[in-house]
Amino acid sequence: MRIAFIVNVDWFFVSHRLPIAMRALDEGHDVWVITKDTGKRITLEKKGIHFIDFPFERSGTNPFHELKCVLKLKKILERNKFDIIHNVTLKASLLGAFAARLAKNQKVVNAISGLGYSFTGGNNTFSGAVVKLFAKIAFSGADNYFIFQNPDDSDIFLSLGITKPDKVFMIKGSGVDIREYYYCEPAKKEHIISFLLPARVLRDKGVLEFVAAAKLLENELKGKAKFIIAGQCDKFNRASIPETEIHNLEVQDYIEWVGEQRDMVSMYRNCDVVVLPSYREGLPKSLIEACAIGRPIITTNAPGCKECVIDGVNGLMVPVKDKIVLAAAMKKLFANPAKRLLMGEESRKLAEDQFDVETVINKHFEIYYKLLNC
Repeated sequence: MRIAFIVNVDWFFVSHRLPIAMRALDEGHDVWVITKDTGKRITLEKKGIHFIDFPFERSGTNPFHELKCVLKLKKILERNKFDIIHNVTLKASLLGAFAARLAKNQKVVNAISGLGYSFTGGNNTFSGAVVKLFAKIAFSGADNYFIFQNPDDSDIFLSLGITKPDKVFMIKGSGVDIREYYYCEPAKKEHIISFLLPARVLRDKGVLEFVAAAKLLENELKGKAKFIIAGQCDKFNRASIPETEIHNLEVQDYIEWVGEQRDMVSMYRNCDVVVLPSYREGLPKSLIEACAIGRPIITTNAPGCKECVIDGVNGLMVPVKDKIVLAAAMKKLFANPAKRLLMGEESRKLAEDQFDVETVINKHFEIYYKLLNC
């Protein structure tokens, strides 16, 4: 097979789809990635992956630029005649599927890792209607298949008539290597319990609610707990919190932003509880990694997040944007070390049962072969 991955940015491909590409290479297939180069090109080419640098704008809203992207993609697809086109994320799927339709290449897999506000926010504006209409046109090819990470997103596409049930597959996230992210109990510390929020510093990740909840507990827990935010300030995302603002939210020896961390395994191992108060996700990789390590989870009842926690079993579920309930949940786990340990063990069981990367890879190849044999 000649497989092309179309994705907004190279680092997202590395963190979320590289294991699938490596399996394809191991089986003798030819793998291409069409994405924006932010520094990962050489690494990917050394692995044997063909790289096409492409001028995606993740937060761009200029329709003329997007049209140029579609036409440029069309030429690439016509020239290379791929057997499978695997689009990753909503925006790449919209542009990639439309280009594939124009190029008369209909073997397309669209991995929708989360829906934007035009689909989820009750957006009845003209721009929202245009996006939905464009989706219906782009995805109308006979062999457009869809991978969703949670049933809420799938239901929206089905209700809008964008696709049909026989074209939809459910895969819970991008998977986690449960051998690399092996279970371990939290490191023993001198009475300091750490709560980790592993996410880009975005408003819709619930960063401000995390900080606000921690400050509600400051009088009781300062000196006994720490609240750590590990993630980059993604300046190209409209929900980004500026560095100056996040620094102003820090409290010495209590609330700390440590920025992007290359060794997230160590971050999970050195924390006691993982918290993600996100407003909506596809299915967050951070939570399935935390589950594999064996940490209790506190997250919201939002689509994507709720698929990672069984409330009261491997963690606690809280409402979106509710700092009061979030603070109460963090205080509850702070006060109960035995409960934290038991929930962490249940998280590991959940990861082994549902999130193993090998299972995720196998499901992807089942879809590829099904599509080729249509």
